[in-house]
Amino acid sequence: MASQVLVALALSLVGGFSTSLGALFVVLSGAPNLKMLGLLQGFAAGLMLSISFLDLAHNAINSIGFLKGNLWFFAGVIFFAFIAHFIPEPSLGPVSDTKRRKDKDEGGKDIMKKHRRQVLYSGIITAIGISLHNFPEGMAVFLGSVKGLRVGLNLALAIALHNIPEGVAVALPVYFATQSKWQAFKLATLSGFAEPLGVVIVAYLFPSSLSPEILEGLLGSVGGVMAFLTLHEMLPLAFDYAGQKQAVKVVFLGMACMSASLYFLEISLPEDLSL
Repeated sequence: MASQVLVALALSLVGGFSTSLGALFVVLSGAPNLKMLGLLQGFAAGLMLSISFLDLAHNAINSIGFLKGNLWFFAGVIFFAFIAHFIPEPSLGPVSDTKRRKDKDEGGKDIMKKHRRQVLYSGIITAIGISLHNFPEGMAVFLGSVKGLRVGLNLALAIALHNIPEGVAVALPVYFATQSKWQAFKLATLSGFAEPLGVVIVAYLFPSSLSPEILEGLLGSVGGVMAFLTLHEMLPLAFDYAGQKQAVKVVFLGMACMSASLYFLEISLPEDLSL
């Protein structure tokens, strides 16, 4: 058992560090302007929506039934809507009369600061959502490794390719907001660490203390949380920066790319094992 866990951990690190590769693409290029950022935010929103509706919620409904799957999904939506109500929106403090009399350049700097705070908040939200999504992928790598090294290796490589755009989605807003390549790379890498953590969880806690039905329900709730985060935070930023028509187009492009990625990931799994 210990050797299987070590092999699965090593394989999950391959997938986990692919988020770092995606972040590397971002930090090696220049920080985007606001319109480009909006387009990429829309693309990232499409990735997140595809994961939420076509992966996590879909699997929960197929596994535990339409009613239970929907109840878990909307429980996640309501839970995070309640949490978001108490999270202060990233915005500037009150502007004094003296500040109001400053020149346009100073006002432009204030607007840019507000943009950066909003985008940083969006990047942190994306990192949390991607991290939650990576847990079941780590679990799948462990279960695949138990079936055989070839299965585990193929699955780890498929997940690695699947995680590269996720690294981009995390690193891009953080890099734009902080102008720090290290912060962008670090946060994307940390979100990838959820994958080996999923291996540890499934190896030492599942299934002894968590039933498959509860696990599927929790993942359905994660889908609800991610859907709420995307619609509440990421899409408004994409609309503001890139314009509604362009943003909608890249949202569907992001959904198509993630759906294709999920398909190729699914066909790499054995018939009796799925994410």
